[in-house]
Amino acid sequence: MEDSPRTSRGVIPILLVAAFVVILNETTMNVALNSIMADFGVTERTAQWLTTAFMLTMAVVIPITGWLLDRLTTRTVFLTAMGLFSLGTLLCMVAPTFPLLLFGRVVQASGTAMMMPLLMTTIMQLVPAGERGKTMGNISMVIAVAPAVGPTLSGFILQVGSWRMIFGVVLPIALAMLALGFAKLTNVGEKKRTPLDLISVPLSVLAFGPLIYGLSVVGAEDVAFWVPMLAIGVGLGALLAFAARQLVLQGRGAAFLDLRTFTRLPFTVSVLMMAIAMMALFGTIIMLPLILQRAFGWEPVQVGLMMLPGGIAMGLLGPVIGRLYDRVGPRVLVVPASFVVLAVFLFFSTIHLGMPWWAIMLGHVAMSVSFASIFTPLFTLALGSLPRDLYSHGSAVIGAVQQVAGAAGTALFVTIFAMQSAAARPTAASEAEAMLVGAHWAFLGAGAIWTAAVIAGFFLRKPAEADD
Repeated sequence: MEDSPRTSRGVIPILLVAAFVVILNETTMNVALNSIMADFGVTERTAQWLTTAFMLTMAVVIPITGWLLDRLTTRTVFLTAMGLFSLGTLLCMVAPTFPLLLFGRVVQASGTAMMMPLLMTTIMQLVPAGERGKTMGNISMVIAVAPAVGPTLSGFILQVGSWRMIFGVVLPIALAMLALGFAKLTNVGEKKRTPLDLISVPLSVLAFGPLIYGLSVVGAEDVAFWVPMLAIGVGLGALLAFAARQLVLQGRGAAFLDLRTFTRLPFTVSVLMMAIAMMALFGTIIMLPLILQRAFGWEPVQVGLMMLPGGIAMGLLGPVIGRLYDRVGPRVLVVPASFVVLAVFLFFSTIHLGMPWWAIMLGHVAMSVSFASIFTPLFTLALGSLPRDLYSHGSAVIGAVQQVAGAAGTALFVTIFAMQSAAARPTAASEAEAMLVGAHWAFLGAGAIWTAAVIAGFFLRKPAEADD
């Protein structure tokens, strides 16, 4: 099925704006947790479920999107995703109780999980191979700027009103995109009658749900050590069973999530490096605000403003990096950027109370710009190495890997930080100094793992077009 340039011009902007809205929502809650705790009288651990449940839902729904994108039309998936997101946002805005607010977040996450695989798959179907880097750069802009703007936007809204206003700002935009999609969006690609495997669905839930949950509570002070270990064990066991089931179904041409994507070496190397990069990115997003607020005594708005330039720089560079990828390929971009990220980790491992704010900000900007030079080539290379009939499954695999790697990165940083901070308390001059010791080791540990990404970068190469 051939799709015209006119179709491309109409479909992609709608999907990009919608994706920006749903991703913006992911990071708006972090700054608002204190207000929500006060309004509903819940503990910090309970309030954190607004973030944890969102991640769990994303992890469970994303693997299903490969099948959904095969079976349903572009328009149907978009309207379902934005409809769920809008409904969840409305529930959150008016929620009279914490359980209803939590349920609204789960509904929101169900719609969010569908949006990015839909966007990436549609772009791969519409955009010629020689222009994909530029278009994937626009996706990188959405992925980078939206999470960076989220905490800052929330901070400003909370200065003038209730946390409910956060959802009140997002809801009209979401409804406008839903209406625009209903009126303007056309279908792209062709449907395939892939049957729904009733064994794969529960295995997917058992694999990704406990795995993400276990990783998200590693190191939590009020959770017994065996709880995350059991959850991670159950998740890994179910993940192996899920993979084995897909291999069986592939032989029948009916895979729920087609793992033949991993038979393409460029895809496998790109996804491996993407996983390490996501661990580093999510770990840094957790660690820097934690240290700046608890050790340096900064307010949430100050933290949001300090991290905003890096996020904006990362987003604005996305299209530029994409055009460069189309001209020079991945290795020239990724390898130098990987060394810069490694240098920033080493710099952050020396953070101390006398370090000026602008030095921390410049380090974050350097890391963000480097990630822009890494993610755009990796997204483009991974999906560009697949044949057309595997685009939807490749997008779902990338989405699932992002969720698991992000949770793993958070768990790694938090666990190292907590252990080393506790070990330093008896001899540290203050609690702040003890926390900085923990941060030093967390960033050094991240740097050690990042060396694997540096090595992987040398194995990247732009594949021949694999559409046919």
